[in-house]
Amino acid sequence: MSGDNTAVPPWQESIYQVLKNGGIRQVSYVPDAGHAHVIRRVLDDQEMRGIALTTEEEGVALACGAWLGGDRSVLLMQSSGVGNCINMMSLLQSCRIPFLTLVTMRGEHAEFNPWQVPMSKATQASMELMGIRVVRADRAEEVGEIVSAALDSAFEAGEQIAVLLSQKLIGRKKWTRN
Repeated sequence: MSGDNTAVPPWQESIYQVLKNGGIRQVSYVPDAGHAHVIRRVLDDQEMRGIALTTEEEGVALACGAWLGGDRSVLLMQSSGVGNCINMMSLLQSCRIPFLTLVTMRGEHAEFNPWQVPMSKATQASMELMGIRVVRADRAEEVGEIVSAALDSAFEAGEQIAVLLSQKLIGRKKWTRN
């Protein structure tokens, strides 16, 4: 792993381990602090491919292509990126593509940025309207099991599923002035 000596919450490492053990080969993402540990681990893993996106909906298309090519993939994004994906998510339903996304929530617990709040309120309902089943992890000790069950639901049962990772897991963000 990269030379990062900061303490990593065990739930973040559990996500990486679930993805690795679940046969995920492609991990697409728009850089996000809440997913930073998993992204670093994936980039250091010779058996997994981390793919930086310019916008989240590219990750939906990538997931479809990965599946058609015989790979399992996951899309990592923040709740603010869900709105960017809505139109592309119709492809998942039309083609019955298994899909897994892990969404770090903003606009919830102690949010400092008012721009994050509206999409946070709409994230779950928007995904459900597009036919994606949504589950939520609020406590660190439940993250590994919830992500593991979601992975099985996607790639064994053929579902489209999103795991929302509560902002309480990520912790407070503070606006800093230079």
